[in-house]
Amino acid sequence: MTIGVLGAGQLGRMMALAGYPLGLDFLFLDREAGTPAHQVAPSLLGSFTDPALLDELAARCDVVTVDWENVPAAALERLGAGTRIAPPPAALAAAQDRLEEKALFRRLGIPTNRTQPVDSLADLEAAVSAIGLPGVLKTRRLGYDGKGQAVLRRKADIGAAWDALGTAPLLYEQMIDFDYEVSIIGVRGLNGQIAVYPLNRNLHRDGILRLTRAPWRAPKVEAAAQRHVRRVLRAFDYVGVLTIEFFVTKGGVLANEMAPRVHNSGHWTIEGAVTSQFENHIRAISGLPLGATVARGHSAMLNLIGRLPDRAALLAQPGLHWHDYGKSPREGRKLGHLTVVEATAAAADRRAAALLRRLG
Repeated sequence: MTIGVLGAGQLGRMMALAGYPLGLDFLFLDREAGTPAHQVAPSLLGSFTDPALLDELAARCDVVTVDWENVPAAALERLGAGTRIAPPPAALAAAQDRLEEKALFRRLGIPTNRTQPVDSLADLEAAVSAIGLPGVLKTRRLGYDGKGQAVLRRKADIGAAWDALGTAPLLYEQMIDFDYEVSIIGVRGLNGQIAVYPLNRNLHRDGILRLTRAPWRAPKVEAAAQRHVRRVLRAFDYVGVLTIEFFVTKGGVLANEMAPRVHNSGHWTIEGAVTSQFENHIRAISGLPLGATVARGHSAMLNLIGRLPDRAALLAQPGLHWHDYGKSPREGRKLGHLTVVEATAAAADRRAAALLRRLG
């Protein structure tokens, strides 16, 4: 069986590395050579909207998935005429538009923060009046890792925020006074089987994930998050891995956003779970039984951002797992990650704190 993947970044790379032991082949489509997945699998090079390349990918693959959710709808439509797509295009479409995403959560009874569409400066002024301050103005599409956002704390911030982002469709949303952030990762197979990983607690800085700790023991929070991710999986007749990120507040959980793909906060599962999120995604879309999602211990996963530290010095530490994505250094760019797995949460936290100090 050959699996096609749109996008050849580090997520695609880790999917391929998880799929090879299962006897599966991979073919990627990306705009340039030298990408992380291109280093481990054959790739077609060109635009995601090139009809000839899309037709070739469909003809050569039994199923096509994504390592990046913002694939053009026209590309998915053309691929769907020639092969199976997983996850379903409807789920990808919902995640591509933040306003549609929030509307989906509300339709499914999943709590989320207040939002309002913004298409003009007058709309922004009305949204601020209706929702209040502080708030966040966001592009509806293509925002990630803190990009495409402006925080408004005073009415005097409205003009600058509009000048910075007003050329794109926008939404304004309530800023949440939250205690911490979590994510839940679920997977659904072709036969409808669902498995859910333990809850992750996440620490972001400058809009980029820095640290994930799992399993995070918060029974009520985890029960709500699991209930919500199962609801989304069933609503789309979903196949593959799906992640939902939540704010945890005194009143419960509020859904922030979802990712219809394997997720950065699930990288700990490679060493820290019986079956990694990458293997389970490949199992799901290939029609294979899902693997167990049980944690092997207590994990801490740290992203390596902007530059890579001294590899030899870190690998001298017992039980440290190093993942280099093969990307060139650049400020704010995820170049790799580290994972440690310990017998107790306290031990994993101590290791994580020491590594964070070392990484600066």
